Amino acid sequence: KRVFKPPRDFSRKARIKSLGQYRRMYRESIRQPAKFWAREASELVWRAKWKKVLEWKAPFAKWFVGGKLNISENCLDRHLTGPRRNKAAIIWEGEPGDKRTLTYQQLHHEVCRFANVLKRNNIRNGDRVIIYLPNIPEAAIAMLACARIGAVHSVVFGGFSSDSIRDRIIDSGAIALVTADGAYRRGGIVPLKRNVDDALRDGTSIKRVIVFRRAGNDIHMEEGRDVWWHRELEYVDANCRATPLDSEHPLYLLYTSGSTGKPKGILHTTGGYLVGVYSTMKYIFDIRDEDIFWCTADVGWVTGHSYIVYGPLANGATVVMYEGAPNWPEPDRFWKIIEEYRVNILYTAPTAIRAFIRWGDEWVAKHDLSSLRLLGTVGEPINPEAWMWYHKNIGGSRCPIVDTWWQTETGTILITPLPGAIPTKPGSATLPFFGVDPAVVDENGREVGPNIGGKLIIRRPWPAMLRTIYGDKARYRQQYWSEFKGNYLTGDGARRDEDGYFWIVGRIDDVLNVAGHRLGTSEIESALVSHPRVAEAAVVPRPDELKGQGVVAFVTLKTGVNATRDLKEELRDHVGVHIGGIAKPDEVRFAEALPKTRSGKIMRRLLKEIASGAKVTGDTTTLEDFSVLGKLAESEE
Repeated sequence: KRVFKPPRDFSRKARIKSLGQYRRMYRESIRQPAKFWAREASELVWRAKWKKVLEWKAPFAKWFVGGKLNISENCLDRHLTGPRRNKAAIIWEGEPGDKRTLTYQQLHHEVCRFANVLKRNNIRNGDRVIIYLPNIPEAAIAMLACARIGAVHSVVFGGFSSDSIRDRIIDSGAIALVTADGAYRRGGIVPLKRNVDDALRDGTSIKRVIVFRRAGNDIHMEEGRDVWWHRELEYVDANCRATPLDSEHPLYLLYTSGSTGKPKGILHTTGGYLVGVYSTMKYIFDIRDEDIFWCTADVGWVTGHSYIVYGPLANGATVVMYEGAPNWPEPDRFWKIIEEYRVNILYTAPTAIRAFIRWGDEWVAKHDLSSLRLLGTVGEPINPEAWMWYHKNIGGSRCPIVDTWWQTETGTILITPLPGAIPTKPGSATLPFFGVDPAVVDENGREVGPNIGGKLIIRRPWPAMLRTIYGDKARYRQQYWSEFKGNYLTGDGARRDEDGYFWIVGRIDDVLNVAGHRLGTSEIESALVSHPRVAEAAVVPRPDELKGQGVVAFVTLKTGVNATRDLKEELRDHVGVHIGGIAKPDEVRFAEALPKTRSGKIMRRLLKEIASGAKVTGDTTTLEDFSVLGKLAESEE
């Protein structure tokens, strides 16, 4: 049984130095949550103190009730009175190799100027703003500028298509959009502005588009709607006071895949979210003033929100931000960056680690990674062998690994090792963070014994939790809180071992986890069915060495349409256009019919078994037409 104890010298200097200390603090956080979280919150700047730590009327939580603060002030202004003023906040590298460093003072200056640009363009407290940018400092600047004036940002990952942008505009009622002409990716240019133009083609609520010049590609500027970021800066100064906002003021919307197909706008608010990202960053990454922290995510995902922007900057940390692909121009780009900037903490995804393994150890061996002191993983469970490779080859067998479990909805990390205190086991997220009360339960909500699989639930509210699904309280209640009343349903399956460690086994429902990105099967199915030749589609995951899960699409064509190899490619591209490249099926299989229950529901479970090459062992009693299974298995040959 592989157990890795925290290295002694790491523990000695760590904030949480032993399992005993973790247990004491954890016990307090569960027994006296108000006392525990008030102490964490008091390390931040509040314009008015809260009257009550938590008001919980299940499933609706209010944290730090009556408190007033501004997250941008906590990430920037509060560091300007001491030596952090001239410390690097963001060290950025573009894919072509261009570099910029912004100190806290410089970042504050840029955020204030852009906040004034937003005001100049009639963006006010409470307005929604879509941000569709590459992974460049301006993405963080735009987020912080929105937060500074009370506007609600909704960042859309630059890999998403125009349809995805349009859906988010319609759902959020956004009035402004911030984008760039293009983004660099694997040496090419992603036409961000063209995607925006397509999204806005048939009229939307967007009145203003602010465009940052990044790639210099030719773009169309719509008279009266589109303005250049750099031109707008000429009209404003850098004086912009942070607006004191209610603790429950909406900070951002982030859309995530739902199993029903319509992306859900996850709403996070100000006070509880800030306390959550501040404390998790401090304790889980054991962050120090002299550290250089690199979270390799894109700002467009929750990991980028919490652990590139808000968590690190609230702690006065230095973050590395990189725009491009990990294998451009060569497969050692990440190791080059770590060596050049002497990165101390690396936080990346298992899907990236599996790619590094596939590319070969020689790319790692070329670089000096001795500056690293702590490693982390995020996005999906890590398979134990990949953990071992990461530990040995990247961490030189000396760095603890924090394998962190959380979700867009949770706002912050909920289950994780603390690197100086909790012994780790490859593949386990180990123990809950402070104030988090998880359990593994059966169908009836009863807690199961050691090493028995079940559904992972969280039994009490935590500060950074989602507050609702935007504009849909009923769906929020139904999706997360109805199955086990008063408990948050994560949608993940898990088990606890004899030491109480959590092992997450993946999604229970029909949401795929492809390379750490969540995709709803029904979204991909809808995209396929929107093709004129397709009658019906069912999408299921299959295990994928590299991405965790691959996407397999079973497609029945309309009568008279020939099943050809070209059509398979056309359908893959069609999904790419509608959702984004990440959602393209790895395999398209044509089928005469799909297995259905008598009530007409597609039996995805059976397709899943076929897709992964397993023998169909599941319950087939409700299957309507047994011959379908035989034909599907044959179509595989």
